[in-house]
This record gives sequence, C-alpha cells and structure tokens, in this order.
Amino acid sequence: MDGPIIVVLIILAVIAAVAIVATVRAVVRDGRGGVPTEPSQRPWTAGNLPSQPYSLIRF
Repeated sequence: MDGPIIVVLIILAVIAAVAIVATVRAVVRDGRGGVPTEPSQRPWTAGNLPSQPYSLIRF
C-alpha cells in the first residue's frame, strides 16, 4: 500500500515543481520588460475634458 501512495506523491511533487518554475519564468519575463516610452505628441483636449483619465494626470 505504501508503493502507490509514494508514486502519487512523487507525481504531485513533479507537477508542483513544474508549476512553480513556469510561474517564476512568467513573472520574470513579464516583469523585466521595457518601460513604455513617453508619447511624442501632446495630449489632446476637447474643451475642459482631458485626453486621459483624471487619475493619471499629474499636476
């Protein structure tokens, strides 16, 4: 009875290790991307309405 339980535990450990490695690779690949460049044009306005959300506007 110990044999099948050990095999299942080894399979679960391998699956967990693969999932952890894949997660770390995805985070490192996504997190180390380039910083977006600043827009080269001035933002547009329509009267008093800004071209971007108010939460992103810095005064």
